[in-house]
Amino acid sequence: MKVDIQSLGTFNELAHEGAEQATRSMCQMTGLDAVVDVTKITLVGREDVGEQLESGDYVGVQFGFEGELAGDTVLVLDREGSQTIAESLVPGGGADEAMARSSVEEIGNIMMSGFIDGWADYLETTIEHSPPTYVTGGREEILPESPDSDERDQVFVFKSEIEWVGESVDFYIYMLPEYESLTSLMSSHADAESDAIPVDKLEVFNEMTRDGTEQAAANVEMMTGIQTEAEVTRLSFAPIEDVPKQVGTDTYVGTVVEFTGVPSGFLLVLFDEASAVHIAEAMMPVEMDADELTHQHEAAIEELGNIMTSGFVDGWANVLQTSVEHTPPKLVHDMGRAIVDPLAAQVGQHQEHAFIVDSEMRTDDIAFGAEIHALPNEKELRQALDELLVERADKTEADVEQIF
Repeated sequence: MKVDIQSLGTFNELAHEGAEQATRSMCQMTGLDAVVDVTKITLVGREDVGEQLESGDYVGVQFGFEGELAGDTVLVLDREGSQTIAESLVPGGGADEAMARSSVEEIGNIMMSGFIDGWADYLETTIEHSPPTYVTGGREEILPESPDSDERDQVFVFKSEIEWVGESVDFYIYMLPEYESLTSLMSSHADAESDAIPVDKLEVFNEMTRDGTEQAAANVEMMTGIQTEAEVTRLSFAPIEDVPKQVGTDTYVGTVVEFTGVPSGFLLVLFDEASAVHIAEAMMPVEMDADELTHQHEAAIEELGNIMTSGFVDGWANVLQTSVEHTPPKLVHDMGRAIVDPLAAQVGQHQEHAFIVDSEMRTDDIAFGAEIHALPNEKELRQALDELLVERADKTEADVEQIF
């Protein structure tokens, strides 16, 4: 079964338009001002769906839907956001829990019905949806169980992030379609003679990246003595102009390299500022007495970024059976979007959409977090995946381990 870049782009745009329509409905009812910040399609392990909801108290409205496209979708708000909605509909309603629940259910019903109806209109079919179910709690309670959770390790997720202007509120729409119904629809829109990609090869590539992330975490432990684990690995697809939004507005310290070959592109290893200080000092032979980054810290981050990058690029070259070279690492220290924006602009000279490879590493020993982001050339990645033998999937782990 194959999907092509055009159909991926079309379905991503469809989800974005649905989220915009749902958001407009909410704004009209409440008078609040909100916009859809980013929508993306992600291929991710089921256990990693909704990682942004890991900590926090949320409320939401879930729907099941069935027809030519089947699955589940959910509107998610943090508790503060639900109170703001209730207050906007009924003055004083935000302080009443029952009123806040009723307001979220009302808004959610209108928003998500429009979201699903938009898909049905585009597909020129009927998609029925269940009555809304109010949910509350953390990630496990809020997100629906994937219909493919017992059959597949990886699932496709559509996620829209909504920015509430002037408010610090978390607001998301998650759509978890059944794997077979989604891939069949995307395959039916694919042009097999042009840029179609076998879906199973995307899964192999995702697994390859997970193996690389785990080995990169092992390299961090080897160099620092700090036990580090790979937490999240995902392959996303989004319009090129949305790529910088994937990283966000926090300030990071890390390295950027350009890699050439098949595929070519950019790879970033990014640490938040506190993590950069901690991990750099763990690499130093003498104890440092500094709360901010020094030239010694930066040199250590550069060295660590180089080792992590080399493993990733060499691992790709090994599994994809291509030759990939990369430039020496360039140290970066800036807001995430400012780091990624010029890279996306370069890649965007040749393509309208982009695959983004994201991985995260964490440790419980100290305050430490690291993110790895790869932005490959879409056409060359397609070429590499087209030549990839799926039979190599069971050799991926061994191959990657030999490289690192």
